[in-house]
Amino acid sequence: MLKLTIKETSESDLSNVMELWNNGDVMYYVGFPQGLGINMAKLFKWLKWAIAKPQRCHYSIYAEEIGYCGETFYNVDKEHGTAILDIKLLPCAQGKGIAKKALTFAIEKAFCQGKAQRVCVDPHPDNKTAWALYEKLGFISKPRPKYLGEGETYLEIDSKDWSCDKQ
Repeated sequence: MLKLTIKETSESDLSNVMELWNNGDVMYYVGFPQGLGINMAKLFKWLKWAIAKPQRCHYSIYAEEIGYCGETFYNVDKEHGTAILDIKLLPCAQGKGIAKKALTFAIEKAFCQGKAQRVCVDPHPDNKTAWALYEKLGFISKPRPKYLGEGETYLEIDSKDWSCDKQ
């Protein structure tokens, strides 16, 4: 079992985030098969937006034997009580149980600190690995709310169906 460290992303993590976002394998299912082509200047500006506790937080994931693995994130829409979640892992960190632990961490933070009433994800229809992860965690496919705009998928977990000590 890999020992994970999940910490709020800071400036010291940005070169790792840049590597993650510029990796076409990681970004394939979000529509960027060549990666984002992001640079450090844009990431410094992005970081100021990405951390707005408790409603929005971005975390960097590290594993003892791997180093930097990826990211997880939540952003609570206070008007609708919904936190949108995200997770991305480098290929070397995939298939090791890291995503489940890290996304569980983000879900708990969104519910217990961000005060979301539900959390949601919208995986690409062809990303079978992501779908399997969300199913394991208890996400349920539902009609996509109109306030989220166009999209092919929508899965959610209601806070009533989650215990904040599930890890």
